[in-house]
Amino acid sequence: MTVRTTRQRTAILDALTEADEFRSAQQWHEAMSRGGDRIGLATVYRNLQSMAEAGAVDAVRDEDGEVLYRLCHATGEHHHHLRCRHCGAAVEIEGPAVESWAAKIGAENGFTNIDHTMELTGTCSACAAKGL
Repeated sequence: MTVRTTRQRTAILDALTEADEFRSAQQWHEAMSRGGDRIGLATVYRNLQSMAEAGAVDAVRDEDGEVLYRLCHATGEHHHHLRCRHCGAAVEIEGPAVESWAAKIGAENGFTNIDHTMELTGTCSACAAKGL
């Protein structure tokens, strides 16, 4: 999927580059507004979704089901995350056992082109030190 470059998309990418944690579209919009960017919330939502579909942005769901976004740092196509449920810090992790398991389950049931998502959440060492 080709992603067209627009002024709004460039502003969103600039914001994503400045912070490494996962945030909701509304949180990204608020941060951009505080920084002086004039961009509509619906535009932020639309652009984040299309950038996630293109693989430029990671998208995960929090415990409440809200989609959170951050700039993708992975060098490969498919990856997983270990995310702090308190501060949003995240690291990208590999899961070869999960990949093998998903392919095996798919094949056993006659499925091909298997895709999946996996996210681990916990408390990072910085938040644990604060007693969170």
